[in-house]
Formats: sequence, structure tokens, C-alpha cells
Amino acid sequence: MIRALAAAFAAAAGLVLLSGCAAPSAALPRDAADAELLREHPQRLIVVAVANPRERVVTQAGSTLASYNASQRYGAGSEARSVLEAIEREHGLREIAAWPISALHVHCVVLEIAPGAERDQVLAALARDPRVELAQPLQDFDTLAAPEAARALPASPASVAAYNDPYVDLQRGFAELDAVDAHQLARGQGVRIALIDTGVDTTHPDLQGRIAATRDFVDGNAAQFDADRHGTEVAGVIAAVANNRQGIVGIAPQAMLSVYKACWQRSAADGGGARCNSFTLAQALGASIDDGARIINLSLGGPDDPLLTRLVGNALGRGRIVIGAMPPDGRPHGFPTGIAGVIAVDSTTDSTTDRAKDGTPDAVLRAPGRDILTLEPGGRYDYSSGSSLAAAHASAVAALLLEAAPSQDAAAVRSALERGRSGASINACEALATLFAPTRTHRQEQDGRGPCASRRGPTGPPVEPVDERPRGAMQ
Repeated sequence: MIRALAAAFAAAAGLVLLSGCAAPSAALPRDAADAELLREHPQRLIVVAVANPRERVVTQAGSTLASYNASQRYGAGSEARSVLEAIEREHGLREIAAWPISALHVHCVVLEIAPGAERDQVLAALARDPRVELAQPLQDFDTLAAPEAARALPASPASVAAYNDPYVDLQRGFAELDAVDAHQLARGQGVRIALIDTGVDTTHPDLQGRIAATRDFVDGNAAQFDADRHGTEVAGVIAAVANNRQGIVGIAPQAMLSVYKACWQRSAADGGGARCNSFTLAQALGASIDDGARIINLSLGGPDDPLLTRLVGNALGRGRIVIGAMPPDGRPHGFPTGIAGVIAVDSTTDSTTDRAKDGTPDAVLRAPGRDILTLEPGGRYDYSSGSSLAAAHASAVAALLLEAAPSQDAAAVRSALERGRSGASINACEALATLFAPTRTHRQEQDGRGPCASRRGPTGPPVEPVDERPRGAMQ
């Protein structure tokens, strides 16, 4: 097992760009033993960052330097390397992996503390070192969804009439968000969403033409990338192809996904689900910032993390919209929902009609997250539940809003989501309606004159669904 893992790490280029452009490789551990250490024994590891001023460097064979652009690359400068070597020597630390973060102008390393050393004491000493910009534990994070046996749901005649996808009438979230009406106004065209998650089944028939790029910051195992469940579920909620005569319809079926694998599927014996860490998430966030996706979906959660907080702050400062899944306790704290500016999203429940009654903080939005029919690896479909799926619904609605009004910033998107609520949940059509009639409310739409009641766009008749089947798709 360990030998196979070593081979996977050694062979990994770390990314595949489906668009065919060059891009930086992932930083990976040097061997299988270090790979196992990263996954199984994070309590022995720390993350340290030092300043890394931009330098022009010559790219050589085997380089894993991250790039500013195709012509000039950003890597570990000589000063940063010298500083880190001195720090490692003075504190008895061993390097496990290293990578530059161009967005923050720092060079980061994952280091193993010396046998017998106390991690907190090592971190305290590093915090006093003026050469160190950041020193923290390597921390774990988990995705926030789980398979669930679905209950019978009423069919949605409107969905059945509008689409030829056979399972659309079983999509709880699709119906609750008024997606049929919303699609008369926008479908996410021209909007790119960064999905920081596990891998995604890039061969799934319901995702063909929807994935712009993939990057793997875990192990470079292409077969496992396509077999990962959680990311496939999230991708399906957001962007499953419409009118291809199979499966379901995404809330933003014309949006494009850039998939950054930062989490790995865990075995049932290990509790199932998927896990990520500060190392993989920092690489994925840095890459997504450099790549320019307007929306970053984080269907995962964990403790406060200084490095990840800095990266999210950088993304927000660049006008990116960051959407995070609420932790199981329902309180916005930790990473990412505890970061100011992140749109925190929790799941609606059957009994949730008013946030004041269920104790949900006003800062938290709600979206469908229970009994959600979505994609599974291997071209399959199944139900899943959790705030991961709620965040995915919100990211998809944000894509609709950006298509309709591309100049919106994160505050405007959040305002539209908040003001377009239908009961406790966000509502895609109502949110879009606020862009065209910003003073109207959901209650005012009940007279039947608004686009969400009549299925008419703001200036004309209903838009007929577009046949989005990729060429050569199975009928």
C-alpha cells in the first residue's frame, strides 16, 4: 500500500488543465512515509511561512514552481530558501513539503518537529522569530455531507415540463429554489466556480462540458480523482447538464467548474467522508486565487487556521465570492464560516420556516441540504444530505446572479441572496428578481405579477430551455 502511494506521489504532476494551458504542479511529499505522516500523524507537523519577494527564476526540467503567468514564474527565492534552511537547522525541524504562495508573497513549508519536542513550545519559539511570518499547527478539516436514504418526494410538474432530464422531478433543491423560473433569467453562463473539495468524476455524463480545469493537490491519482464521491455530489448540484435526456439538472447548468482536489476520501473503517488539511487547502486556495474564478465553494469545515484565513481574506480583497458550509453545531465559527466576508450556508429542514425560531444567526443563510438527489461516481445518482449540499446550492445561485449582473461584488450577491429568501431558504428566482426590481419582496411577488410567479423574464416571454447535450452524448 505504501509503495503504491509512493509511486502515485512520484508520478503525479499534480494537475490537469482541460483547457490545455500550462499551470504549476502541486507540491507533494518526497516519499510514501512522509505522505502517510501528512495524512495520519498531523500532530507532529507544523506549517511555517517566510517572506518570499518576487524573483525572476529560470524554469528547469522537474521544476514545481508556481507561476504568476505563463511567461514569468514565481518560486522559492534564494533568500527565502536560506532563511528556511537556517530555521530548520536552529529548531531541529525536518522539511516534509514546500510550496510558494504567490497571492501572499510567502514561501511555506510543512515541517516535522524533533522527536520528544512539544509542538506548542516549538510554535511559541517560532512566533518570536522575526524571520517567521507565520507558524501554526498542520490542521485537519472535513467535508460536510453524508449519504442518506431518501424519503418519497412529490413530483414537480413544472420541472417535468421544462426539462427532458428524467430525475429532475425528484430534485428537492431544484424545486425549493424555484430553479425552473430562475432559468428564464439566468443559467450561470460565463461564470466560473472554484470547487475546492475531493476529486470529481470528470467522465460523468451529466458533467460533460462543465469542467474547465482540474488540479490535484493530494496524490496525483487520476483514477481516484474520478472515483471521489463528495466533490462529484457538489459538482452535480451546481452544474449538472440540462436537457441531455439523462439524470438531473444543476442549479447553474451553464456555469463552468474548476476543480481543486484538496481532500481525500476516507474508508468506512476511518469514519467515511473526506478529509483535507492546511497543506492541501492552502495550495488549492492559492491556485484558485491565481486562476481567477469569481466564486469559491468550500463545502467543508474545521478549526480556525491562520494561513487559510489569510488566503480567504486575499480572495475576498480581490472581489471573489467565498461560500462556506456551516459546521454541524450550526454556529459560524472556525474555517471557513468564521471568517468575516464568507457567506455561511446551512441546510434547511422540514421544520425550518423561520430562522428566529430555530436559532440560526442572522449572518447565516439557509439552502436545501437534505435528501438531495445528485451525481455519484461511475455515472450514477444517489441522495445525500448535509450543509455541503446547501453551500453548493448557494454557490450555484450566486453564479446565476453574476451572469445577470457581472459587476456585483460579494456584498451585493449576499444582499440579493438574503433579500430573495422564500421563508427560511434562499430562492434563486427571488434573488434574481431583486436585481430587476430591487424594492420588491417575496411577499409582493405573491400577486402573480413578478417573474417568479409568471415565469416571464423582466422584458419578455419565457425562454425555451436550450438543448445543452454535448455532441456524441448518449440519447
